[in-house]
Amino acid sequence: MTHRREGHNRGLIVYVDEQLRHSKRFDAAGIQEKHPNLFEPVRPKESQNKTHKCLNSNEGQLRYWDSEMCTMHPYLFDFVITLGGDGTVLFSSWLFQSNVPPVIPFSLGSLGFLTPFSFENYKPTLEHILSKGTRLHMRMRFRATVYRAMDNIDPATARERRKALQKGDSDYMIRNISKRGWCAVEMHPGADGLETPDLPVQDVHCFKTAPVESFEFLNDLVVDRGPSPYVTMLEVFSDDSHLTTAQADGLCIATPTGSTAYSLSAGGSLVHPSIPAMLITPICAHTLSFRPMLVPDTMELRIAVPFNSRSNAWASFDGRGRIEIRRGDHIKVTASPYPFPTVVPEDHPNPWFDSVSRTLNWNQRKHQMGFVTLNTDSSKKDQDPQDLDIDDVDSGNESDIETDPCPLEDKDGQGNEEFDIDEHTPSMGTQSVSGPPPAPGPLSERHMATLANQE
Repeated sequence: MTHRREGHNRGLIVYVDEQLRHSKRFDAAGIQEKHPNLFEPVRPKESQNKTHKCLNSNEGQLRYWDSEMCTMHPYLFDFVITLGGDGTVLFSSWLFQSNVPPVIPFSLGSLGFLTPFSFENYKPTLEHILSKGTRLHMRMRFRATVYRAMDNIDPATARERRKALQKGDSDYMIRNISKRGWCAVEMHPGADGLETPDLPVQDVHCFKTAPVESFEFLNDLVVDRGPSPYVTMLEVFSDDSHLTTAQADGLCIATPTGSTAYSLSAGGSLVHPSIPAMLITPICAHTLSFRPMLVPDTMELRIAVPFNSRSNAWASFDGRGRIEIRRGDHIKVTASPYPFPTVVPEDHPNPWFDSVSRTLNWNQRKHQMGFVTLNTDSSKKDQDPQDLDIDDVDSGNESDIETDPCPLEDKDGQGNEEFDIDEHTPSMGTQSVSGPPPAPGPLSERHMATLANQE
C-alpha cells in the first residue's frame, strides 16, 4: 500500500474483511493516524455491475469486502491473499462462486496442504510476485446443481403415482430414463416460469424436477444420511445411464484436489490435481464389493434419492451450505467452467508431492536393515573372530560382527595350497545342534521273532 506501483502515484488498494472495520485488534483508526495518505479518496476499479455501495464510496486504499461484493464483483480484485490453513482457502473458493482471482495462500494453520507459502517470508514472496510475476495452477472445481421434484401432474397420473409410492415401486418412477434421458424430465426456468418438455405422460412416468440452486466446490460434495438412523439409499447415474445403487452412510464426490480430504479418510485414492477426473467414494458401504472409482470429468453424475428410500439425505459442499435432499430430488455434478487458480512457488514446481510427504507422511517408515552390517568402529577392526564373545551376539550387537568375503584366501590375496575341512570345522561335541538323539524304544514281539530267524 505504501509502495508506489509502476505507472501510478499510489500503492495497491487492499480489501480486508468487513468484520475488521470496528475491530480493536485491527485498529483502523491507528492505521489512519499513522498513514493518513492511505485514506485519501481513490477511484475504484471499474466493474460491470455498479450498484454495490463500495463502488460509490470515497474510501482510500484501505477498504472492506463482504460476501456480496465477492459474488457480484469478482473483477474488482486482482489477486487474493489468504492467511490461515486449508479451511481458509476453501472459504475463498466458497466466496467466489463464479470467476476467482489468483490466490496466494500463506500458511498459518495446522495442516497446510493447500498453503505452500510460509508466512515468515511473506514480504519477499509478495515483492517477487508483484515485480516479476509467477506461475498459476488451475485447480478443477465441480458444479453441483440441486433439482427438486415438482408435483404438477394431472389427476390420473397422480393416482397412479400414489399407488406406486404406497407399493414402494421405484422402478415406476425411473422408467424409461435410459430411453429418454434426464433431459426429458427436467424443467428449465423460462420467461413465463417453468416450462415442461412436450412429451406424452405415458412415456415419462416420474416426477418432473426443476433446478433450484447450484454450488461451486473445490474439495468434495458429501451426500450422507444426516440425523437419520437408517442406511442411505442413493441412485447414481452416469451420463443418463444407471450406474449403481449405493446403500451406505453416504457418497463422497471429490475433485482431484479433494482426494486428500474426506475421500482419503473414506478409502479413496490419491489423485494429482492435474488429472481431470471425478472421484466416487462410498462412505461405510454396507457391501464388500463397492470400491472407489475414478471417472472422466466429462461425465454427468447424478445422485438421486429414490421414493422407496426410508429417509431423506443431506448434502454439503466443501463442508458448507448443508441442505436436505428429499425423496425424488437429485443432484447433478459436472465440471465447473470456473477453475480455482493458485500461485505456484518458484522453488517447488510440484508442491503436491511435497505436501503429500510433509503433511500426510506418505509411505514413510523405518528402513529395513540388511543381513550384514559393516563395522564402523576402528577399535574392533583388528579383533580376532575366534575371540568373539558369544554374549555380544546374543545381545543383538550384529554391528560388531565382521565377515570375511573370501575365507579361503590369505590377506595378501593368495589362496591356501591345502585345505582340511576338519581344521576349519568347529567341534560340535557328542550332541547335535538340535539336541541329543532320542532314546531307542522297546522292541516288539514281531521284531524279536525276526531277529531270531536271522540268527
